[in-house]
Amino acid sequence: MAVMLKKKKIIAIIPARGGSKGVKNKNLRLIAGKPLVAHSVEHALGCSRIDRVFVSTDDLKIGEIAQQYGAEFIKRPAAISDDTSSSESALQHALDHLSKTEAYEPDVVIFLQCTSPFRTSKDIELAIDKFFSEDADSLLSVYRTHSLLWKIENGKACSVNFDYRCRPRRQDMNPQFAENGSIYIFKPWVIKETGNRLGGKISLYVMREEAAWQIDSEHDFRIIEFLLLNTKHESRQ
Repeated sequence: MAVMLKKKKIIAIIPARGGSKGVKNKNLRLIAGKPLVAHSVEHALGCSRIDRVFVSTDDLKIGEIAQQYGAEFIKRPAAISDDTSSSESALQHALDHLSKTEAYEPDVVIFLQCTSPFRTSKDIELAIDKFFSEDADSLLSVYRTHSLLWKIENGKACSVNFDYRCRPRRQDMNPQFAENGSIYIFKPWVIKETGNRLGGKISLYVMREEAAWQIDSEHDFRIIEFLLLNTKHESRQ
């Protein structure tokens, strides 16, 4: 297994645009003593399986910070850097850029979102192990959930994943998983052919529940900074 992994060209791409409605200058803002974008850069660099780490951004300051922390900087066009732009557009642009400027074609892409600073390098390594051991085409990180979901349909409240007339006990429920947005892994053909980060054979990497926190608001910033400063978790190195 180790020999096979060493032959693969594995890169990390971290999209980090300059604009943000929820939190101003989110990716540059300090959290636990360093810019938000720097946490994901360090997570990627701390994973020995990853050959190169790229930050895709339209913001030169973010690019400078990324380089200071050891990542490579890919300048993202303004046309795919607004609030309506998808992460997939940034990922595809980065892959096209590497192909055109360096004739560089990775075998596997690790997509990390800056909004998940509570992951660790060990999480990424374990996710890569899962990806290869299951011979997957793509992978997403998740956490176990026992949430009982409801929806409104035609003005009526309806239970989604259980029958409210026969409420299950937590321990009797079938395993369910919620996407946490922390780690995605895919083979380049997946996004090129489907336009999506997920496709082909999809695997799940189960993370601890606290890793589900993502920074989208000031409230999230305060909670995650508290966790980073006060919760003991595995080293990122």
